[in-house]
Amino acid sequence: MLAVLKIVCWAAGMYLALVATVWFFQRRLQYFPDPSEPELPSEEGAAGLREVELTSADGLRLEAWHWPGERALTVLMLHGNAGHRGHRLDWMRDLRSLGLGVFVLDYRGFGGSEGSPSEAGLRLDARAAVEWLERNAPGERVYFGESLGAGVALAIAGELPPSALILQSGSACFVDVAQDAYPFLPCGLLMKDRFDSRGQLASIACPVLAIHGDRDALVAPAHGRAMFAALSGPKEWYEVRAAGHNDLPWVAGEEYLRRIRAFLETHGLLR
Repeated sequence: MLAVLKIVCWAAGMYLALVATVWFFQRRLQYFPDPSEPELPSEEGAAGLREVELTSADGLRLEAWHWPGERALTVLMLHGNAGHRGHRLDWMRDLRSLGLGVFVLDYRGFGGSEGSPSEAGLRLDARAAVEWLERNAPGERVYFGESLGAGVALAIAGELPPSALILQSGSACFVDVAQDAYPFLPCGLLMKDRFDSRGQLASIACPVLAIHGDRDALVAPAHGRAMFAALSGPKEWYEVRAAGHNDLPWVAGEEYLRRIRAFLETHGLLR
């Protein structure tokens, strides 16, 4: 009996040590930034793309790319938890082929931007991007949130409302996503950066297009559908068959841009 008690105590101690380690290093498990600053493409197909430097409300220098389009409509791309803006260049090209302007922000710690990522910090960074667009690219704005960026887009949509939202591979609360990845941990108790938008989804008034891969192994489609169901305004669900978390534009092919165009046309943003 004593031996069993010792084993139980040892196992409990090891588990508590694991929980403490995850608590302390959790942002390293949540964010995977590439801190290197990507070079501005010089090829002919990137003509007009320019570098932009922003300053967040807490004084950090942020890096971004702005690619003006034919129309007075700009897509603010709020990317996911890994890489940097250079990894989204082909995606920018596709969106710009619709005549849209595109602005892609690198949050703090990503792509040459100063600082380290956190939920509060990413919100400040997104606000800085919106304020820059208000001053320098007047017209309609669409927030395009990818994965974790969907949580950022939803967070600022209540304060600085866009003309429309596109939420790709998103979730209303990223605690649920973390719990899927780490079922042996009490993620609801541990997580600092929760990106919990559940309380504000019903108040989002602008049109929303939710895009999700039906084979997404990182953010399960059920989380995207739950987010979509809680929205009360004009909304459209687009599930890409055979697509995972990061490959939706390529798996869907031409249909991907057709659906985005149709969504924008339906709500009078593309004419």
